[in-house]
Amino acid sequence: MDAELGSLLELLELKDETRTGWDLRGVESPESVAAHTWGTAMLCLLYADRAGEAVDRERAVAMAVVHDAAEARTGDVATRATADDQRITAETKETIERDAIGDLLDPFQDDEPCHLWEEYEERETPVSRFVKDMDLVDNCLQALTYERANRYDGSDPTDEFNEFDDLDEFFATAAPRLRTPIGESLFEAIKERYEREIGRECQL
Repeated sequence: MDAELGSLLELLELKDETRTGWDLRGVESPESVAAHTWGTAMLCLLYADRAGEAVDRERAVAMAVVHDAAEARTGDVATRATADDQRITAETKETIERDAIGDLLDPFQDDEPCHLWEEYEERETPVSRFVKDMDLVDNCLQALTYERANRYDGSDPTDEFNEFDDLDEFFATAAPRLRTPIGESLFEAIKERYEREIGRECQL
């Protein structure tokens, strides 16, 4: 039980782990990784029935809950629009996260959470592709939320985002990775609303 408590305490640090992409953009009081996890899980709960019979709602929600759990140890690595801007390679990210998730979940002697994480990372099943799309949709919803609440002033404190205006890069990173009709439909609806809010066409 002591080992389980140690892992639980580390996993719960996701409640305070702010998401790097918003930090880099200077968003005021950005969401935590745990808040993003909740958003993704809620989207899975609400839209699984529109994703087709191959998507089981309970499995999708469980996968959403665990999909970023490794970041309790590795921290959040933001996905950038171009490979040259990535801070670490996708291969390195996957390796360190795989080691972290195995170690964090090992004390519970239940293989299913690790299997869910592996399935999500591989993106070879309808459920994992749906959950990934809901992960991307949540990012776009959050970008819209920050614009509507004026929690982002348009400045670029790190000078890392010269290619994109406002929070467009979050849409630009999502667009080419969407793989389900429901994900694409939600993305287009959110992007249209975002464009109305900022008064111009979003850069993709």
